This record gives sequence, structure tokens and C-alpha cells, in this order.
Amino acid sequence: MTRALFDPLTLRGLEIRNRIWIPPMCQYAVDAQDGIPTDWHLMHLGSLARGGAGLVTVEATGVSPEGRISPEDLGLWNDEQAQAFRRLTAMIHSQGAAAAIQLAHAGRKASTWRAWGDHPEGNVPAERGGWQPVGPSPRAYDGLAVPTELTAEGIADVVVAFIAAARRAVNAGFDVLEIHGAHGYLLHEFLSPLSNGRTDAYGGSLENRARLLLEVVDAVRAEVGEQVPMIVRLSATDWVQGGWDLPQTEAVSSWLGEHGVDMISVSSGGNVPAEIPVGPGYQLPFATSIKESTGLPVAAVGMIDDPFQAEQIVALGQSDVVLVGRESLRDPNFPIRAAEALRYDMPYKPAPYERAYR
Repeated sequence: MTRALFDPLTLRGLEIRNRIWIPPMCQYAVDAQDGIPTDWHLMHLGSLARGGAGLVTVEATGVSPEGRISPEDLGLWNDEQAQAFRRLTAMIHSQGAAAAIQLAHAGRKASTWRAWGDHPEGNVPAERGGWQPVGPSPRAYDGLAVPTELTAEGIADVVVAFIAAARRAVNAGFDVLEIHGAHGYLLHEFLSPLSNGRTDAYGGSLENRARLLLEVVDAVRAEVGEQVPMIVRLSATDWVQGGWDLPQTEAVSSWLGEHGVDMISVSSGGNVPAEIPVGPGYQLPFATSIKESTGLPVAAVGMIDDPFQAEQIVALGQSDVVLVGRESLRDPNFPIRAAEALRYDMPYKPAPYERAYR
């Protein structure tokens, strides 16, 4: 029996075995604060690949030291880090999955405490590994430090950092690159009028606010060539009146397609505190709308945690891919479980576990 959820998907010649993908999920687990992936990351990502996912995405990885969300984030600004990532991509590939990495700059939400553990609120002080965050404008995220406004030279340095990180990622064996333009981090901060008050070429009109994102995409594409698939993750809305919204997201998504982006990963929120009506598939309508308005493939995320729900989303064409995040943390074997529930004979269940499925 065939199932849409288990149909392969091809991006720029890369065939990905199914439509259940693992989104980037920060672990904040680099205790040495050097950006180098650890045994935890190997085990964490390897188990998700072994569980049958089509593509496994490494969490938000700082393109520069100041681009990390927390001091315990992964980084890809030097060759030692790139070398360490090779064992992660080798592990993911050994389990039949494609490997992606999300390249990110946290902007004004950088130098914050990791999301777990006992710690105070606000920014991490310098003596604990913190630094001064930067942003498009000196507008602080609620409860965090006022960022230093990026100069034109600083913006150019951000683009160069993305270029270098993308090159290292490809050399480390990653099949797909994802540019993080969502969740209130730097590229999203430039997009949203709530965080971008600039009056130069990077502020004001939608074209200007989207300029940095498009420059990053163009620069990365020029660096890695035409064979590497590129995804951009966007927040479809700030969920606040006068902020970033779906019509702007659709317009920028269309431009991204013209600039060589292969898929839009559609999330929402994160740029300003907001009341978000969370529920099963609550962000799916955004993904569907972007798919219909641009013709681009999209990935949907947000409380998609049931096999039949996931199958319906793909079968009806509401999204090309489902990103299963928290449910995959609860159950790294979600794709195998989905295949069992949908009566699909998955050919790549791990052989040593075969007795569990008899």
C-alpha cells in the first residue's frame, strides 16, 4: 500500500526517502562553549535518523560566535567545528537519511541563557561566556539587552559569515542548507518593522527590509553552487498588529524562489511577545497559503504529532513535507510508528530491531 507521507521528494537531484523530516531543535548542549558538536549531538541526531526520518536537520548553528543564541550553541565559524560535524553527517547518512543544517545568527536575541537548567533571566554576562548582541536597530527584545545597531560594515560581515559557514557545511557532508529567517533572530529582525527602524537601504520598505536575507541567499548560492538544495525558514507572522504578517511573507517567499531557494519552511512568531493560538496544526494554513501563492514546495510545522494527521496534510497537498519536532523527541521512532499505523511496509526499518515489528 502506498502512502503520500512515504513518497520520496527530490530537491535539485537529491532524493529524500519520505516526507517526515526533523526540524532544527536547539539542544544547548555544548558545555565547552566552543561550538563543537559532542557525543550528545551524535546520539541525538543518529537516533532520529535511525528512526526513519527522511531528512534530519541540525539545530540553529551560529555562523559567528556572536551569532549564537546561547554560549552552549553549536557553531560553524572555524575548521575544527567543521571537522567535528563530519561524524554527525556520516552517522545520519549511515541510517539512510539526508543531512541538513540550519545556519543562523541570533541577532538581538543572542547571548541568552540556554533554555534548560537553573539560571537568572536576561542576558548571559561576559564572565559566564556572554557578549553584546547586535541587531538592525537599537530596539531590545522584551527583557533582553539593547542591541548594538549593525553598521553597513557589520552587515557585510554577517553575509561573509554565512558564506564561510555554508562552505564549511558542504565540506562537512551536509546535503541541504537551511537559512534561519524566523523566530525573531537576526534575519527576521530585519524583515519585521517592529524590530527594524532603519532609514538606510536595509530599512523602511519591504524590499529594503528583505535586502539582507536576499543578499545572504545570493551569496550562499554563489558559494556552494547549483547542486545544493537551500531552504529558508520564515515566521509567517509576528502575531502582532503592525508587525510581520502573511502577505509580506508570501511576497518575500516569491522573491526567495526567484533567487534560487528550493523550499520555504513555515513557522511563526518569536520576534515579539505575542498571544499565539496554539493547537494541532496551528501553523499549517500559513504553509498552505505560501505554497498556493508562490508555487514553491513548503514544509509545515507545529503540533503535527499524529500519523493520520501527517498523511492527510501531505495527501491533500497542504504541505509537501511535515516537520515533526517535539513528538520526535518523545519518540525518535515516529516515522516507523507512522508506517505501522498507516499499514505502509517501510523497507528501511533498522534490521536489528526487526523482532519489535513482527
